[in-house]
Amino acid sequence: MRNTARWAATLGLTAAAVCGPLTGSALAAPAAVPASLYAPSALVLTVGQGESAATVDAARAVTLTCAPTPSGTHPAAALACAELRAAGGDFDSLVGPGDALCTRQYRPVVVTVDGVWQGKRVSYERAFANECVKNAAGSSLFTF
Repeated sequence: MRNTARWAATLGLTAAAVCGPLTGSALAAPAAVPASLYAPSALVLTVGQGESAATVDAARAVTLTCAPTPSGTHPAAALACAELRAAGGDFDSLVGPGDALCTRQYRPVVVTVDGVWQGKRVSYERAFANECVKNAAGSSLFTF
């Protein structure tokens, strides 16, 4: 019985000595948020000729990572991430009528977005009448 009490006291003191300094730092406000605490935002964007993703002939694809810093193969990653953040991740709000004058030639172009935006799974598809209409939408997200 005496050994059990001694071991319990020894373990208690050891735990207090090892964990004691950790409790003080846990209560302090963090100086900077580590990158691992950001919700992931990584997307794969494609564009191709066709009326839907199922009928696309050949597609170009780029990657876009927005957290913790903009990166990927998208040609304007920082601008695309800023626009997407400002839109709250709403892809439809990034597609406006645009100011460009486009022909009425019907040669459909479809864009898709698949991946994770701020920790939530996203999947988006949008068809445009032609490449000019897609580029006139006003967002750099689909311009690649």
